[in-house]
Amino acid sequence: MTSTLMPRPVERAKPAPAGAAARRRTRVLALPEARWAAAATVSFLLALPLQLTGAPAWTWGPLYALAYVTGGWEPGWEGLKALKDRTLDVDLLMVVAALGAAAIGQVMDGALLIVIFATSGALEALATARTADSVRGLLDLAPATATRLAPDGGEQSVPVDELAVGDTVLVRPGERVGADGRVLDGASEVDQATITGEPLPVAKEPGDEVFAGTLNGTGALRVRVDRDASDSVIARIVRMVQEASETKAPTQLFIEKVEQRYSLGMVAATLAVFLVPLAFGAHLTDALLRAMTFMIVASPCAVVLATMPPLLSAIANAGRHGVLVKSAVVMERIGQTDAVALDKTGTLTEGSPRVTDVRPLAESGLDEDGLLRLAAAAERPSEHPLARAVVDAARERGPVLPDAQDFTSAPGVGVTAVVTGRTVQVGAPSRLLDGPHRAVADLAGDLEESGRTAVLVVVDGAPAGLLGIADRLRPDAAATVTALATLTGAAPVLLTGDNPRAAAHLAAEAGIDDVRAGLLPQDKLAAVQEMASAGRKVLVVGDGVNDAPALAAAHTGVAMGRAGSDLALETADAVIVRDELAAVPTTVALSRRARRLVVQNLVIAGAFIAGLVVWDLAGTLPLPLGVAGHEGSTVLVGLNGLRLLRETAWQRAAARENG
Repeated sequence: MTSTLMPRPVERAKPAPAGAAARRRTRVLALPEARWAAAATVSFLLALPLQLTGAPAWTWGPLYALAYVTGGWEPGWEGLKALKDRTLDVDLLMVVAALGAAAIGQVMDGALLIVIFATSGALEALATARTADSVRGLLDLAPATATRLAPDGGEQSVPVDELAVGDTVLVRPGERVGADGRVLDGASEVDQATITGEPLPVAKEPGDEVFAGTLNGTGALRVRVDRDASDSVIARIVRMVQEASETKAPTQLFIEKVEQRYSLGMVAATLAVFLVPLAFGAHLTDALLRAMTFMIVASPCAVVLATMPPLLSAIANAGRHGVLVKSAVVMERIGQTDAVALDKTGTLTEGSPRVTDVRPLAESGLDEDGLLRLAAAAERPSEHPLARAVVDAARERGPVLPDAQDFTSAPGVGVTAVVTGRTVQVGAPSRLLDGPHRAVADLAGDLEESGRTAVLVVVDGAPAGLLGIADRLRPDAAATVTALATLTGAAPVLLTGDNPRAAAHLAAEAGIDDVRAGLLPQDKLAAVQEMASAGRKVLVVGDGVNDAPALAAAHTGVAMGRAGSDLALETADAVIVRDELAAVPTTVALSRRARRLVVQNLVIAGAFIAGLVVWDLAGTLPLPLGVAGHEGSTVLVGLNGLRLLRETAWQRAAARENG
């Protein structure tokens, strides 16, 4: 269906009033295309059983007429406007074919065509609106105001749009950073998962870079503004999503060219079938009947159903298994994948830190349980993700933890508390050690070399042991990587904003050799564009805001649904709702089977249409036989496509990915 929809403009988000919803989503029925499609569908569904049960024509005729009007007026009007510009598109042809079917008594066929095209237009309009909603919502990540510091030390709350390069802003604990810049003074830990995808907050001190929209931790920071609001990383992500989405336009232009030629050919052929017999003295009624028969048998009903049932059946089957594919076009594209790029945090991994190693030092006199118990008791008052990981690990071994007194937290250093009369410190080894400790340094180095974050536990001033914390690989990650490599003929690429050592370790566990770490959103986008420029049809799997530009630029984008950001979910072409990574290769295999059925159906539909058209042109094709042949081919290709609704279709796809 030719799209006449344009993306809605994205404006700078204004501060939401108290109590306002955090997200602004366009409702389905707020779109006129959806309302007209719904009206046409309801009218058709009311008329069909009345006609099939033999009710009088006056009961179902007006309902079919209503379906024609509500579902067909908009594509018909757009087609007429296109005619004014000397362009003939398939939308108008479908309306004419539907009216032609009605003119010779095939009212139900015409109404079905109208409903199919109206529904397609509504889905396209909804996808466009929801994408615009999500892009607008991204701008809400950046705060509306920031605290600007005057040279005399005074504070002033100003809109972030008024900040200029060189200004100094104060970021208090728990606030979002108002602008891209560098830390001048202070220490804290900043959660910048929205930008880099890193699962853990990053320690910031003077000289470190911070990004607008990231969340400050427990310390206060003075930040010098280095970029205008319009040039911040968040703003650039918005622009990249829009620009990458627009790169799909050449495909749309190709489809429009095909539609134009087909439409012109159909009109010319129908007129010829009508006028040529008249020129040789045929009766007007006979010529008109032959022309209408030609229009019916040559109409693309069977061709439309040849394509849609396999793809829609595959979509429905995937949906039952937790994979939301947003359109039939997407389902078809998924099967064309010949290269895969995976995000790490939240995609290849579970997305939450866990304690993987407990290493007590021999001289501490503590065993693993004792060391973990003391560390968890000290960390329990903290809201840091690492602290929650330590507490969760200790509670798995024993639910009751001792109370902690005199708790203090130093951003970027760690926590201190008194537990059962002992002073316990938990934090970064480089910050807590006050002298040479070779054993501790070697152990911390081993943990970090294996991709862990090393956390030192100090008891009464002496190192007691270390904890290793890491984001755990998904259980099905290695099998998924192998399956994708089998399907595409090349191993997936890992694209992550995390540090190279952690990325390399996780990649080795998953069986990935090509690792690109430390990437910002624009770097991920560039990597996908590089692969695409080499002729690859890239499938990108990610979950965060930082993945959105790459998801939009990819041939197909797939988002992990459980922890995926709003923008990633809306930008992606498909969503893994149940967070099962193994569903990705299964969906690729299912899509390829659907595409094979599409080819089968097109051959069947083409054979029927060619045979009936030749019969009508070379001989005399009775109208009832022409309708029977047309409807028979439509039913045949429809039933063939519905085979993918069966449970065995998913099971065979899952088996094929491993074969």
